[in-house]
Amino acid sequence: MISPALSDALARWLDHERALAGAAENTLKAYQTDVLGFLGFMTQHHGAAQGLGPIARISVRDMRSWMAHERGRGIGARSLARALSAVKSFYRWLSEREGFEPTAVLSTRAPKFQKKLPRPLAPDAASAMIDTVELQATEPWIAARDSAVVTLLYGCGLRISEALGLKGKDAPLPDVLRITGKGGKERIVPVIDAARDAVDVYLRLCPYPLEDDKPLFCALRSGPLSPRAIQKVMAQARMQLGLPATATPHAMRHSFATHLLAAGGDLRAIQELLGHASLSTTQAYTAVDAAKLMEVYDKAHPKA
Repeated sequence: MISPALSDALARWLDHERALAGAAENTLKAYQTDVLGFLGFMTQHHGAAQGLGPIARISVRDMRSWMAHERGRGIGARSLARALSAVKSFYRWLSEREGFEPTAVLSTRAPKFQKKLPRPLAPDAASAMIDTVELQATEPWIAARDSAVVTLLYGCGLRISEALGLKGKDAPLPDVLRITGKGGKERIVPVIDAARDAVDVYLRLCPYPLEDDKPLFCALRSGPLSPRAIQKVMAQARMQLGLPATATPHAMRHSFATHLLAAGGDLRAIQELLGHASLSTTQAYTAVDAAKLMEVYDKAHPKA
């Protein structure tokens, strides 16, 4: 339990992250969950509801106790590091407004973890995934819908949330889509013919009327399609194809970038297509090694 004043401070911080930092709604929900979990632990740890006063007096020992508790619950290093990052961000913001010293929290070291590199599918596996997804549904319009979504992930490099965020007014798909991604960052994405055609087939078969401000992709009973539905149908398809568990909707986006680079695409251009703020993110995303980077560099800057 936390005091009304602390609850209000948390709400104002989330508003700040939304307005000034441009955090996405899913990110904000994760922040809220992480900080509330931390404050809930402190309530139990100290045996009293946490308010602005007690929270300003949190010690290094308190932080160690929280992290030990989280590890004891089986929370992995990556998730704990994310939660600590959210707590630090909140404390940094709160300390500036309330005038207390946040060093005990800000000096806490995040647990080390090895970043998992994305695993793109081979070109033939990506193509087989699209074909096999279409075979999972008994209703032709659902089969066409699922195929269209996965084609957009692979053919245009969209995130699953971006593909499912398309509206009726976006159809028929134009030559380029204006996509708003993470943090409200906007980018222009070319639409390949295969993706446009797949969406057209879905629209011809869909039993529900197309409405400008409603989702383009409908669920079985006409509501918005959930990411879970696409994750499930891809899980069924990958089992049939013998693909690893890493063959997820997000892997199709990885594959888009990796295959584009392998075909001679420019790394900076791919960065723009994906909507990445950092080139290093794109490098990891495309599983680019140093040799490949040097090859791209040499082509761009041939020696005299």
